[in-house]
Amino acid sequence: MCLLEGMKTEMKFTSYFKDKLLYIIFLLFGIVTSEILLLAEEISLYIRIYIAIVPLLLFFIAFFIEYYKKNSYYKNLYEKLSELEEKYLIIEVIKNASFSEGIILKDIMQDLEKSMLENVNKYKYTLEDYKEYIELWIHEIKMPIATSKMIIENNKTEVTSSINEELDKIENYIEQALFYARSNTVEKDYYVKKVDLKEIVNNAILKNKRNLIQNKINVKTYHLDEEVFTDSKWCIFIINQIIQNSIKYSKKENKEIEIYSVDKNEKVVLYIKDNGIGIKKGEITKVFEKGFTGENGRISGQKSTGIGLYLCKKLCNKLGIGIELNSEKDIGTEVRIIFPKNSFTNI
Repeated sequence: MCLLEGMKTEMKFTSYFKDKLLYIIFLLFGIVTSEILLLAEEISLYIRIYIAIVPLLLFFIAFFIEYYKKNSYYKNLYEKLSELEEKYLIIEVIKNASFSEGIILKDIMQDLEKSMLENVNKYKYTLEDYKEYIELWIHEIKMPIATSKMIIENNKTEVTSSINEELDKIENYIEQALFYARSNTVEKDYYVKKVDLKEIVNNAILKNKRNLIQNKINVKTYHLDEEVFTDSKWCIFIINQIIQNSIKYSKKENKEIEIYSVDKNEKVVLYIKDNGIGIKKGEITKVFEKGFTGENGRISGQKSTGIGLYLCKKLCNKLGIGIELNSEKDIGTEVRIIFPKNSFTNI
């Protein structure tokens, strides 16, 4: 939606006239006063008419020239502003004004732009510093988790198995936090190349192996012998998030996840289907919104952050791949990830 929709795109003549009304009143007062004073002198009627009309005529000629000049300038300014995606760049394309108010306006805008850039840079550096700390913390926390898992492997009991489950959840949340921290700068951290789709899917399934076995979920994979253009690390994370959702919102019995691909000319569509509890019809359009948990997140007994699918959508947009979702309550959910078959195809 255009930022300027519904705004004025030119200077209204009535507004300009009101601004000049005081000048017009003073001019008329001066002319009337002059005419009254001239009545005492024996001056020709034509001269008196000339003295009355010429100042008015000259004033209104100057009045309309100034209106045209200012109106053209501001109209051009609005048009340039509406064309720009980054509105703050208007100062770079705006013409130099030929009247004092326009020159002052440009000087003010330049000062504002300088101040804004200084503030943006300040917050940018602060955010960058915070992001670096989060990434460092995530890498540091992985070590005690890995050590804890090694201890559990050497001391297997029912209790340590439960602890291991919780550690898996912590590990997943940590991975989500890491990818979320990097999601705004994906282009600095990914490498798009031709990759084997089956390998990506198998890696994502392997990350969820223990959870799938514990929840007795049958995973069917077929028709995955395809090569697509993407970054394998980020793509594994995306598929991993979808599989985790399928596990989290699975039914009590006959649980199943079906993963396969379909070749469609210049693209390959990866289908991830489950027969879980599904999503209400009215909530399907909101599932990719940040923080949206829906009815399932409130009543399923599973604590949901509403970040997983939002992050998947964000990363897919950055990677140039598509993601779509269909679901039916109590029937299941289908997620489609659309990969380009070559690096020049946009999804």
